Amino acid sequence: MKIRTILIATRRWLFCAGTALLTAAPCCAQVIHLGAIIRGDTARPEVALVFTGHEYAEGGEEILRVLEREGAPASFFFTGAFLEAYPELAKRAFEAGHYVGPHSDGHLLYCPWEDRQQLLVTRDSFQNDLRRNYQKLAALGIPSGSAPFFLPPYEWYNDSIAHWTAQEGLQLINMTPGTLTHADYTVPEAHNYRSSAAIWESLSRPPHLNGFLLLSHIGVGPRRPDKFYALLPRLIRWLRAGGYRLARVDELLQNE
Repeated sequence: MKIRTILIATRRWLFCAGTALLTAAPCCAQVIHLGAIIRGDTARPEVALVFTGHEYAEGGEEILRVLEREGAPASFFFTGAFLEAYPELAKRAFEAGHYVGPHSDGHLLYCPWEDRQQLLVTRDSFQNDLRRNYQKLAALGIPSGSAPFFLPPYEWYNDSIAHWTAQEGLQLINMTPGTLTHADYTVPEAHNYRSSAAIWESLSRPPHLNGFLLLSHIGVGPRRPDKFYALLPRLIRWLRAGGYRLARVDELLQNE
């Protein structure tokens, strides 16, 4: 799959057929894949800590405490099911000044794993599901206008999903590939298991992390005792020591 880096020059998001339109403003290099922004400006030493949540939330209290203690902003993307199960946690994240946005209502799989160009959902089912997610955010006092970025469930999508997202007036985004932080949900008995030590080691693989959307999970369940979020204080200090500024996704992806 070809991932392309393009120049985006816009202060607001304008879309046609899932592709960003360019306007006259200072430009920056962002990475786009299948219509989704997967990396911010590669010339700026900024990183967004991104946490998704659907079924589990056992790391939520610790993550929020660490972020507050370290004075670090983060971005959270929650499904409707998560919002129903853990409403107070979502509200606290929003009230603490973090970005809180949608991750679909029912955590749908949009595309087959073996062929992402196919679809497992219709446009209507996609849009209805996403709108329910926003309705549940609004019910908690999190207005839709504060959450223009949508991160797809399973981090798996295609250009149709990006186009349908744009038709809702939103921008599809996804994690930046290159590290293993998203594998913090894997369990020891699985073939794809990655320990927290292996995940940490992967942070040094890319030449730099400029513009990274560094995704992990707010909870991973009882089958994984090795919780990567336990390393969050170390991660924040390591990033700052490396010269990176931590930013919310809406800050990371804005153009100045």
